[in-house]
Amino acid sequence: MVVISRRLEQAAVGSLFRYSPTRNVQSPNSSRHLSPRSLPDPLFPWLTSIYRALDEFRRKPEKCGDSLRVLLQNCISNFSDDEQYRDDARFLKICILYVTYPRILLNMNPFEGCFASIGSNDLLIVGKGGRAIDAVRGVRGVSYRERRLAGGQQSVQARHFEWSRLVNRNAEPLERLKRMYAMFLKHVEEIIQKAAPESQVDKIVHERQDQYCVDPWSTSVIDSFLKKKETCIKKYAGYHASNKIYSGKASLSSLQSSSRNKTLELGGGEKYQIKGCSGVGRFAQVYKAFVDNNPDDVVALKIQRPAFPWEFYMYRLLDERIRSEERSSFGFAHRAHIYADSSILVTDYLPHGTLQDAINSHLVTNKVMEEVLCIHYSIEMLRMLETLHSVGIIHGDFKPDNLLVRYSREELSADGFSSRTGNWADQGLCLVDWGRGIDLGLFPAGTNFIGDCHTSGFRCVQMQENQPWTYQVDTYGLCVIVHMMLHGSYLTLEKKAKPNGSDHYQPKKPFKRYWKVELWSNLFSSLLNNRSNESDVMLLQSLRKSFEDHICNNQQMINQLKHLLARQKSSLGLT
Repeated sequence: MVVISRRLEQAAVGSLFRYSPTRNVQSPNSSRHLSPRSLPDPLFPWLTSIYRALDEFRRKPEKCGDSLRVLLQNCISNFSDDEQYRDDARFLKICILYVTYPRILLNMNPFEGCFASIGSNDLLIVGKGGRAIDAVRGVRGVSYRERRLAGGQQSVQARHFEWSRLVNRNAEPLERLKRMYAMFLKHVEEIIQKAAPESQVDKIVHERQDQYCVDPWSTSVIDSFLKKKETCIKKYAGYHASNKIYSGKASLSSLQSSSRNKTLELGGGEKYQIKGCSGVGRFAQVYKAFVDNNPDDVVALKIQRPAFPWEFYMYRLLDERIRSEERSSFGFAHRAHIYADSSILVTDYLPHGTLQDAINSHLVTNKVMEEVLCIHYSIEMLRMLETLHSVGIIHGDFKPDNLLVRYSREELSADGFSSRTGNWADQGLCLVDWGRGIDLGLFPAGTNFIGDCHTSGFRCVQMQENQPWTYQVDTYGLCVIVHMMLHGSYLTLEKKAKPNGSDHYQPKKPFKRYWKVELWSNLFSSLLNNRSNESDVMLLQSLRKSFEDHICNNQQMINQLKHLLARQKSSLGLT
């Protein structure tokens, strides 16, 4: 069986259907008596029909595969010779969908109509005719096969078929094949990204339906915003950019194998002595460093390849929009050094570990967090998201690894918890890693988002159901973290049908009888089933106050919380 990359399918399907088709638009079947040129946008009725056919196909793949295949084939046949649609993003994506959708691919041997191939200009050139796919026979000559599969006039579907077949057969050298296959999929995705911008007709349709959807994390979207804000970013304090590659004495690549006590010399005359690696991701590494060899001046260096100035922009946005009394909950960036091949972000270093570390410190003793600690951190997270969402910011990667724990230097007092004054102002969480941050001010009012975070365990309900989302990407992360604190495991959902026909989501794991069940039940029910993409600030505020009222009315619980926080700090080896 041919295995199609889920990422590629989402790229084709998600970017093609950026809106729900209107019900009053005629389908191709109902408008056969009309000339295609007699409609304002002849392709639009086909989009609505394909959207509905896809929906049917997902529910009944065995019965609806042929009808969807024929619909796509007829659409391509009707518009393949029309210069108006040669570079139209939607038509190009229909072609991608036609040759990559799994069930359709299996039913198309030989093709009876059009096929798409990648030409020298990296555009889909649609022509009539075509041949059956000849599967690769034998697994010899990797270099020749790679050249054959990587380019030329061979059809996209044939190359995709061959790549996936070789990988599935574990052909040698397997790792090299996998890398080349991934490059091929990325190449096809880039074709979709580079397709011509949507026409004015699309914009009118979006406005008419009062819904505009976009992937806020796509490279093209972020690059366009960075270009738009370039003048502003260059004026930010601490921003240093160079069109040259980093050429310091200590190479950035060498830090991955041996970093301790190496020195990085960046612009501004400051030197950073690396004292250890704090974290490693797919694109970035974070190091603890002394500034000018001063142990009292400690920072974190986030080194990323390729360069990624977006995170620095998000930190400066936080400086502008977050009130000073709340600012310490969201991390600080001192400066950013942007090079042609990499970027180095200099931020505060917090030595107390992450919320994930705190959760693990309980799990190693076969225990979970005490409920009062869970309530404390839930209040902190609800307040964080309430603050962010009220100023038009979404974090986009809300998980315990990105929540640093802040401890008060002195013993916590008996009062000040409810008002977060005194020593309690220094106690809490700090949200970092803003690489997936979303500035809602850059999008038109009413914009909804598509796109997948691809973070296992943290994909919100809307992502799982291929529905548009906004703030749910953050609030679902909060629900997962709360579940991890309470149960010591990731959140798994149970979907139940309500009498009115709608679905209701709830955690599969039941709550302990001795917990404050009504608080937790309300939190999960409210956030997991919030399908509105409008502001959720009032909901977050209401949930936060319900937890605060519970704990603030019980001085014994506050005393217990003080004791548990001190014990937790000690168990992590912190003083």
